Amino acid sequence: MSFDLPRLLIEPLVRNALVEDLGRSGDITSDSIIPADDISTMVLEARQSGVVAGLPLAVLAFELVDPRIRLMIEKPDGSVLAPGDIIARVHGPSRGILTAERVALNFMGHMSGIASTTAAIMAAIQPHKARVVCTRKTMPGLRIVQKYAVRVGGGANHRFGLDDAILIKDNHIAVAGGVRAAVARARRAIGHLVKIEVEVDTLAQLEELIPLEVDAVLLDNMDPETLRQAVEMVAGRMTTEASGRVTAATAPAIAASGVDLISIGWLTHSATVLDIGLDYAGA
Repeated sequence: MSFDLPRLLIEPLVRNALVEDLGRSGDITSDSIIPADDISTMVLEARQSGVVAGLPLAVLAFELVDPRIRLMIEKPDGSVLAPGDIIARVHGPSRGILTAERVALNFMGHMSGIASTTAAIMAAIQPHKARVVCTRKTMPGLRIVQKYAVRVGGGANHRFGLDDAILIKDNHIAVAGGVRAAVARARRAIGHLVKIEVEVDTLAQLEELIPLEVDAVLLDNMDPETLRQAVEMVAGRMTTEASGRVTAATAPAIAASGVDLISIGWLTHSATVLDIGLDYAGA
């Protein structure tokens, strides 16, 4: 599968990261040590197993610093990595390569960590039909690339923002005076293409929701047996999503309940960085 990110969306992120790193005087280390006309080849190398993500941002980081830098990609986004695998060869002015190095690696390490964690959980819940999805629990400013990394790892995206779909949660229901009132108000306000999902905490709440014929139900903090009962009650009339304190260890039992989706917030805000390095390979 081919993955890509539109340059228009990611250039501001990469440009801002470079500006932050360059500070007031630029890369005084590389500029003082390395001749301006020095040319090098360096390699982006995996130092642990995982799934690579973030190469479009790395390419852009090097290009924005010096348009003469070229990346020859050997392991595109979505590739499975083993320690020592060469992800890409970077060729061009040495100063520029080293100036862009940290920004490129920061994006790649973070995004590859998300993709790798997503892929590991997806593998753990096979052969069940459930699919891992992310949430809006993303780091400010990075939502586009974090959600991209989830897709690279084989997962899917939940809402990108508050304007994507209606998600009626417990506080909405409390303020509205009940689930029926909340759903009715939502239906009056939205267009025909906007979906409605409602969060429930108990089977009693689910029983009240089912006749309202919404598009999806978020089954929050339910144990696997309760989830199984919920799936039986829904009987295919809504998309079922399990959420709440999901871990790699608990995900298989949750998937076995028959839910359609498993949403995991920590995929995007707390996934461990994948170790990727940049090493000199010669002139």
